[in-house]
Amino acid sequence: MPPADNSRFLVEASKARSRQARERAEDAIRTAARRSERPTVVGVANAAGVSRSWLYTQTDLITAINQLQQRDPAPHRSLRHAASDVSLQRRLETALERNRQLRDQVADLTRKLETAHGEIRRLRTLTAAPSNGGAEHR
Repeated sequence: MPPADNSRFLVEASKARSRQARERAEDAIRTAARRSERPTVVGVANAAGVSRSWLYTQTDLITAINQLQQRDPAPHRSLRHAASDVSLQRRLETALERNRQLRDQVADLTRKLETAHGEIRRLRTLTAAPSNGGAEHR
């Protein structure tokens, strides 16, 4: 009997950790958007409890941080800039929600693909199983 294939549990745990890290980073960016000081990658990474190197691999999150960095500091903002920040915040939230939807779709498709591969493996095992020596039961 071949050893049990537990790799799917490892994959699921890895995906869960990645999803949680991303959610924490998104929350840190939303919090930074509400504050008057300029956010930094280091600050967001620290607030989210993720590494800077991981954060840099998330191009959409880095783009969101860069957009927030382009804001004027709060004391010098005009009403027009404040409206622009609200618009930016809405766009960021829309983009983050779309990314979340796409991640859910990818996770669903991944589960379906894993199921299909498991079924293929099961069928191959059945067709490769040795017969009972060629004797037929009558």
